[in-house]
Amino acid sequence: MSVEFIGNDEKIKSELLTVNMGPQHPATHGVLRVEIKTDSEIVAEAIPHIGYLHRCMEKHCENADYRAIVPFVDRMDYLASMNMELGYAITIEKLASIAVPRRAEVIRVLVSELQRIASHLVAFGTYGIDIGAFTPFLYAFDQREKIISFFESISGGRLLYNYISIGGVSRDVSNDLIVGLEKFCAGFEDQLKMYDTLLTQNKIFIERTANVGVMDKDYCYDYGITGPVLRGAGVEWDLRKKKPYSIYNEFNFEVAVGKGLKGCVGDCWDRYYVRMVEMEQSVKIIKQALVKLREEGGEFTTKVPRVIKVPVGEIYMRTECPKGELGYHIISDGKKGPYRFKVKSPCFTNVSALGEIAPGMMIADLVATIGSLDIVLGEVDR
Repeated sequence: MSVEFIGNDEKIKSELLTVNMGPQHPATHGVLRVEIKTDSEIVAEAIPHIGYLHRCMEKHCENADYRAIVPFVDRMDYLASMNMELGYAITIEKLASIAVPRRAEVIRVLVSELQRIASHLVAFGTYGIDIGAFTPFLYAFDQREKIISFFESISGGRLLYNYISIGGVSRDVSNDLIVGLEKFCAGFEDQLKMYDTLLTQNKIFIERTANVGVMDKDYCYDYGITGPVLRGAGVEWDLRKKKPYSIYNEFNFEVAVGKGLKGCVGDCWDRYYVRMVEMEQSVKIIKQALVKLREEGGEFTTKVPRVIKVPVGEIYMRTECPKGELGYHIISDGKKGPYRFKVKSPCFTNVSALGEIAPGMMIADLVATIGSLDIVLGEVDR
């Protein structure tokens, strides 16, 4: 394939080289293959190829009962399993009219925000590696380990939890764990300040990310992009504020939006910045949840039948996950499992947008752009 460049009234023909980035490549953040057609260091075309992790998850769910589906949703965004579980649980509870105890709702918010921080820490650490900085990765995983240890104490798992169940949660949070989380929050706020010094305001990092991979709000609207990528484009849209679910309407926090460090809103730096601010806001929510847990008693789950049969009906529910809006579309025919089960993945829309934004970039900028989207292929392929 050849492309013509016009300069000084002369046409220069250049042969394009096809390069495969992935599916085993650290810069693709999972088993994503990006077919790149380049002219030297300039990307002329980028074609994302997905499906390497596809495992028929949605069809499996249509052949399982409602309780047994929780471990399946765990494995979509395996870096944010608690958020995957929460969205599924409230969808079934809404369809089946199951009331959730208040203490369970507080615990759900608590673990969901802890999971948001853990997910963003992975994004922060691995993005540093994408750009060429290894130290942030070590600091990020040191703090993430504290969150994972807490999850292990309440669920027994370190990555996949099966913790948020239909009707509540599977185990209560003890006072000792509350004390431990209070200490974590106090120390983590100082860590965030260090991250800003280490990477956020780093001159080299800014040069690599500011005004690179720009996705403005119209571009995000066209592709149905949500989450930190949309907020990075300056759109103040967060389901926890705009369409509150669970008891998020009781918590005080701010929605982070991109500010255009060098005058261009919606670039790689803005998307990174939004995640950093969201971790700060999640700490605020966690502190409020810990106060509520100390003040309020009650049950951590409600009694539901061993085999749940949901009334005939159809529902679509969405929640604000670390990577964007995750939607569950479930159709029930009154039996012990869903008749149809479909998931709307925020990472899928992010990957879909990559092909249009890539042309004209340098290869290094494409790496920075992919990393700024913070995709996980378990959720894309399902």
